[in-house]
Parts: sequence; C-alpha cells; structure tokens
Amino acid sequence: MSAAAVAPLSSHAVLLFLLQAGALLALASALGTLAVRWRMPALVGELTAGVLLGPSVLGSLAPALSDRLFPRDADQLHLLDAVGLLGVLFLVALAGTQVDLGLVRRQSGTALRVSLGGLVVPLAGGVGLGLLLPAGLAGPGTDPVVFALFMGVAMCVSAIPVIAKTLTDMNLMHRRVGQLTMASAVFDDICGWVMLSLLSAMAASGLHTGDVVRSVLSLVAAGTAAVWVVRPVARRVLRRARGSGAVLTSLVVLILFSAAGSQALGLEAIVGAFACGLAIRSVASEGGQGLSALDPLRRMLTGVLAPLFFATAGLRIDLTALADARLAPLALLVLAVAVLGKFAGAFLGAVASRMTRWEGLALGAALNARGVIEVVIATAGLRMGVLTSASYTMVVLVAVVTSLMAPPLLRWTMARVETTAEDEHRLAVDRGIWAPARAVEK
Repeated sequence: MSAAAVAPLSSHAVLLFLLQAGALLALASALGTLAVRWRMPALVGELTAGVLLGPSVLGSLAPALSDRLFPRDADQLHLLDAVGLLGVLFLVALAGTQVDLGLVRRQSGTALRVSLGGLVVPLAGGVGLGLLLPAGLAGPGTDPVVFALFMGVAMCVSAIPVIAKTLTDMNLMHRRVGQLTMASAVFDDICGWVMLSLLSAMAASGLHTGDVVRSVLSLVAAGTAAVWVVRPVARRVLRRARGSGAVLTSLVVLILFSAAGSQALGLEAIVGAFACGLAIRSVASEGGQGLSALDPLRRMLTGVLAPLFFATAGLRIDLTALADARLAPLALLVLAVAVLGKFAGAFLGAVASRMTRWEGLALGAALNARGVIEVVIATAGLRMGVLTSASYTMVVLVAVVTSLMAPPLLRWTMARVETTAEDEHRLAVDRGIWAPARAVEK
C-alpha cells in the first residue's frame, strides 16, 4: 500500500493538535518558570499544567470547553503522545550521557546495594499491602496474588525521566548522589519492567517458564547490542562526522534506532535510549571529547519537548476521584507504604555502603519520585484488568505526590552533603572542560 493511498490528517485534527500543543506548552512554560522562581524544578509546573487543563480542573469547571479542546478521541491524543515520546526518549538519552560509568564501576557495590534496597523493601511492602487491601480494589476475576504482585511492582519503580529532569534542573547530576541515583534507578526500573511483563503474562494466561526465559534473553540481547553495536557506531560518529550539525543528526538517529531496538525486544524504548546515552558518554570519555554537539538538542528538549511531554502526561491524571471518603484513607495508606518503603530501602542500602545518613536520605528522596512511569504502570494495570478505577487512582496519587516531594526533600538533604573535588571535576567534564586527572587527585 503506497503512502499516497493513506488519507492525510483532517484539517480539524491538525487544528486541534496545534491548539492543544500551543496551550499545553504555553501554560507549562509559564508554570515551569513560576516553579523555578519558587525554588522548585520546572518539572513541577509542567506537570501541573497538564493537571489544570485535564479532567481534574478544566474538565470539572468547564466541561464543554474541555470537550472541545481535548475531545475524548484516542487518535487525537496520540498525536500529542508521539511528540511527548520523542521528548522522553531524548531526555533519558541525555541523562545517560551524564552518567559517569567510571564512578558507577568504582561504586558498583554501593549502587547495587542502594538499588536492591530501593527495589526489595518497597516491593515487599507493596505485596503485603496488596494482600491486605479489600478484594473489591482488584479487577473482576483477578487472582489476589497477581493483584498483590502488581501493587508491589507499582511501589518499587522509580521514574527515570522525572529523576533525570529533577537532578538536571537542580544541577545535581554531576554529584556523587546524582550518579548513584541514576545507576540505581536504571536497575530498579529494568527489574520493574521485566516484572510487569511477567505479570501481564500471568494476568492473561498464567506464568510459564518461557515468559521468564524470554524476558531475560531480551535484556541480555539489549546489553550485548549496546556494547557491540551502539558503542562502535557512536565512536565512529564522534570521530568522523564533520560539523556539529552532522554529529547531532547522527547521534539523534542512533538514539532513535537504539530505542526502536529495545522496543522490538519487548522492553521499553526508554531502556534502549538510556543505554545509547551511556554508550555515547563512554566513547566521548575515551577520546577526551566534550558533548557540546548535543547542546542544541538539550536546549530544544528543555524549552519545548520535555515541558510538552510532562504536560501531556498531566492530562491523564484525574484527581477528582480522590474526593470519595471511602477511597481517601486507603489512598493515603498506599502512599505511606510507597514513600516509607522507598526511603527505607535506599537508606539501608546507603548505610550498608558506609555512606552518610544525609546521602542515604538524599538517595531516598530522589528515588522516591515515581512520576509518569507510575502512571504508565497504572494504565497498564487498568488495561490488563488487574486494577479497578479506584485502585488506579491510588497508584496515580503516588505518582503525583512523590514527584512533588522529591525537589524540596532533595534540596534539604543535599544542602548537608559536602561537594567533593570529584564532583567538581565531573561538572567540568559535562560542560566540555576536561580537567587534568591530577586536579582531581588534589
């Protein structure tokens, strides 16, 4: 079937998309700027923009206007989703370019202990909570064990895009805590997506050995491709491409293909994008090259794509359901288990690694942010029939509140964490200023 035979978008669909994107971006930019003035990351304002224009506020106060501007048309919303997808892929990839793999290798034991603590403790808490919650919160015909396991997965994930945006906005990505946070979040989220895929199989037809093997093989294949395919290509691009425009285009193409490969393997596209960012950083570090070629993409991401992505995610949040008096206490219980589990797990992992208590609390504050990843998981649970609308609302509450909690808690804890010489050196590297190794030794 030729491309010419496919009907183009209607004039009305194009008009709606332009109005939606313009309204979301304008409000997200304004509220993001306001959030920065209030010493909070722009992310807070950008998420709030979507909530204000979504069913939580505009849909309640002016339903007619809401239906005209954001009609309940899946195809129309998918246009915004496509733009938002590019934003989240580039956000995660650029976060990967800021991860110091040398530090992760040197601190591998610490990162592993923190990530395991941040995974196992909230997972256990969520499973226990799921077994105690009323049966009516599980989808019709759902096995109570499957519901409990799903709640555990929802409690243990962290939102790499939200964490990356928060750390970047607060200029913490180059700090040791920031690096360990990203390394731990990657491990936790990969485990979370694998467990979600297994739960999806359990909800549909029961769990089989083949599902476990297939998921493990997909992860192995993705890691192998990152080392033996993506990394050599990135090295060739950085060495042979001429002009920042050519380098930027080549790296963007590489990020997109890496994300596509990850998606094809049954993993989330963000896993491939993040692995590509790691490979680009690794190659740039080998050659002593800065990543200034990515600055135009970074500016476009910060100013347009990321705000539009977070605002679009906010459209899917409906907070009006929390007005139910029977639901509110259970929702607060779920929130408490999620927050305490993540903080306790990360803190125990940090203490076991002989980090300071303030570093442990900072790690807990950062990893506690669930963000839109939690919303995606809640939506998957609703689609699979594991969650009802009530339990879906509870999980969404965790996503919203933990994302808002992260910035002030990080600011409070990191003010008590000393900046090291290695932190300063890493910041210089990220800015393309490669300081001599002896400067770090001093």
